[in-house]
Amino acid sequence: MKLVIVGGVAGGASAAARARRLDEKAEIVLLERGPDVSFANCGLPYYLAGEITERSKLLVTPLERLRKRYRLDARPLSEVASLDLAAKEVVVRDLARGTEYRERFDKLILSPGAAPRLPGVPGQELPGVHTLRNLQDADHIMARLKAGARRALVMGGGFIGLEMAECLKHRGLAVTLVERNTQVLMALDPEIARPVADELASQGVEILTGRKVTAIRQRDDGPILVEMEDGDRRDADIVIMGIGVAPENDLARGAGLALGASGGIRVDAHMRTSHPDVYAVGDAVETPSVVTGNHAVVALGGPANRQGRVAASHAMGRADNLLDNRYRGSQGTAIVRVFGKTAGITGASERMLRRLNTPHLTATVHPAHHAGYYPGAEGMTLKVLFDPATGRLLGAQAVGGAGVDKRLDVLAMAIQGGMTVYDLEEAELCYAPPYGSAKDPVNMAGFVAAGLLRGDHPQITAADLKRRLDAGDPPPLLDVRTPAEHARGTVPGAVNIEVDALRERIAEARSLAGGGPLVVYCQVGMRGYLATRILLQHGIEARNLSGGYTSWTRA
Repeated sequence: MKLVIVGGVAGGASAAARARRLDEKAEIVLLERGPDVSFANCGLPYYLAGEITERSKLLVTPLERLRKRYRLDARPLSEVASLDLAAKEVVVRDLARGTEYRERFDKLILSPGAAPRLPGVPGQELPGVHTLRNLQDADHIMARLKAGARRALVMGGGFIGLEMAECLKHRGLAVTLVERNTQVLMALDPEIARPVADELASQGVEILTGRKVTAIRQRDDGPILVEMEDGDRRDADIVIMGIGVAPENDLARGAGLALGASGGIRVDAHMRTSHPDVYAVGDAVETPSVVTGNHAVVALGGPANRQGRVAASHAMGRADNLLDNRYRGSQGTAIVRVFGKTAGITGASERMLRRLNTPHLTATVHPAHHAGYYPGAEGMTLKVLFDPATGRLLGAQAVGGAGVDKRLDVLAMAIQGGMTVYDLEEAELCYAPPYGSAKDPVNMAGFVAAGLLRGDHPQITAADLKRRLDAGDPPPLLDVRTPAEHARGTVPGAVNIEVDALRERIAEARSLAGGGPLVVYCQVGMRGYLATRILLQHGIEARNLSGGYTSWTRA
């Protein structure tokens, strides 16, 4: 049995190690076009920021260990130029010697990864303009920084763009971030992304959203000039392009392998391509969403590692029906740290569900990450999306300080298990004052969502309320916060009756409601929920503003 793997890093290296554990006698050839077969590309921004101080720490498995411990025929600087599937051979260029040869295979695993997207503007090839994919890219950026760069411009407000903006700011540069969309982190819904943008601004990062770079020029006096569509210009000593990635599908396309609508290589549950002896894994493949079933490229290290294991297991002869031999699909679970804020997502976003016309409801809570009476409690915003008929969890997002990752991990497992918001109510999670609350944020999201489904807690989202106000169709509004809170800022047109006085002033509330539903809100939703229950039991139709005034300020 001879297994050839094209590409290392997450998908290819994990496939190679798994294959060796399953078959001690197999001949395993691992071909990598770069000098480093197994490295931590997700750690590159943190190395550039100085948080990871030694470059060698990014070499996950050194070449000699791959060769000695796993008995792999690992060949760096070996670029696969084409596939000859009829002959079951790959054409390899030895980049060190400048020669070319053919390598036979019984089974082939493709792990070519994804290439950084380029904006296609004049000047993107200039020496001071960089992408970040591998250690060599990091070396070039580091050299520029050490040469005295003082101003940086980052193109792209996705995960890599934000990590690089933070990195460069940590190194003392003045940083401008340019995003062509109307918000940073387009993977997240606007109300979750907005606190991240606010955090960037508070740390001195200039954010330009809704802007498109049209040209990059080298000034005669040294700096790089970045020009935008609206005529705005910025000088920079270094430009980082982080506008996303595209699957490297040239080998697959050239060999006639089937591609999906997104350009990723089409694979089955065993990561097998349209050729029975060829598999593909990682950032180059298209996989189904565990939530929607739609196929897409998900460029994340976790899925790539699992796909590598699945492909190797099947290639080495594991039976089709074994659970460890099937890839369930991708959830797109991702998280990012931006200075003092953490934001993340698992499953589908509301933007995605709307695009697919998938029925859904949302619930938003703003709890503390542990017991409020214990020192150091940090706030977060947690949003869950769920099926209105069954309560099945479709997605979750969170932003805040400590504890965001913990809640998203719990919700990621709940989605994978097909659980409902009713299950979130009953989730029994770790509780002690330094770690959580007796009613964990996950429970709180479940309480709100399940209450909505039961009819105990009618709600309106901040986005829906804003649309009504913008359309000139304002509902009657009741602010049940204190007069002091009301004075600091309120939804336009709202009448203030504090929740503790609501029963005594119920006639005023009834008059305010008139014939339509009364929209009730407090700061984060809890007092609004109580007020809604009071009003409903007095025969007044009411809806609580989900997430309260806090959510309104982000709508």
